[in-house]
Amino acid sequence: MKSEIFNSAITNRNRIQFLYDFKELTLDPYLVARNQFGKKVVYGRVNNSNIIKMFEYDKILNIKILSHLRFSPIIPIMPSLN
Repeated sequence: MKSEIFNSAITNRNRIQFLYDFKELTLDPYLVARNQFGKKVVYGRVNNSNIIKMFEYDKILNIKILSHLRFSPIIPIMPSLN
């Protein structure tokens, strides 16, 4: 069920909201993958920051797709190319 929610949010570029370690987070989801230990994780940008973080599926609770909030991915541009 979580995978379907995350895949839908990634495809439609919808923000999601969930509880992680009992903290409420809003995330721009980018990728679902597995970490070096074989656990399923989701990578995304936490709202109001420019840092991409990894979140373990096992610790994610109460996922909500915020269909009215959409995002476009941040594309880093190297200053040396400007």
